[in-house]
Amino acid sequence: MSKSDSSRPDPRTFLISVAAELAGMHAQTLRTYDRLGLVSPQRSSGGGRRYSQRDVDLLREVQRLSQDEGVNLAGIKRIIELTNQVEALQARLQEMVQEIEKLRSGPRRDAGSTSTSTALVVWQPRNRR
Repeated sequence: MSKSDSSRPDPRTFLISVAAELAGMHAQTLRTYDRLGLVSPQRSSGGGRRYSQRDVDLLREVQRLSQDEGVNLAGIKRIIELTNQVEALQARLQEMVQEIEKLRSGPRRDAGSTSTSTALVVWQPRNRR
């Protein structure tokens, strides 16, 4: 379920019949998963579903979670949502780290000039009772 490869668009897409075969599922199952929001394939200009390799990998993970781990589809959807959130936060954190590194390695100011703080403050909410 990793999005690490999603930063580069995959030029290959598969028709639903090919994606179903690659994922080891029936095409109707893919339609159901699309309707439930478990996978969101691209659409052709005519409205046909076009599955990327990432989509096929996600379908395989849905199948694994369902069959091997016994997770229901609502649970799988929540797992996918949370995984996507974590990956987005990790990507944003990496961007912020790079920004901080740029600021630190940038030109130094004279001791007499006004400086702007580049400190990073992490806020954490208090425990609610």
